[in-house]
Amino acid sequence: MAFVPSVDESKCKGCEECVDVCPVEVFEMRNEKSFPANAEECLGCESCVEVCEEDAITVEET
Repeated sequence: MAFVPSVDESKCKGCEECVDVCPVEVFEMRNEKSFPANAEECLGCESCVEVCEEDAITVEET
């Protein structure tokens, strides 16, 4: 089972909360926005979804 995290750049405010909370370092900052640079490492825990106050992150199961 794989998980695919994505960030809606129009909603992301660059707070870096997802970067800080992710246990496997899926996210990094690019151009002051969060980016799932290591998406293949996603565990599907949705910690990033929970901390995102802008509702900019989704995690889909594939």
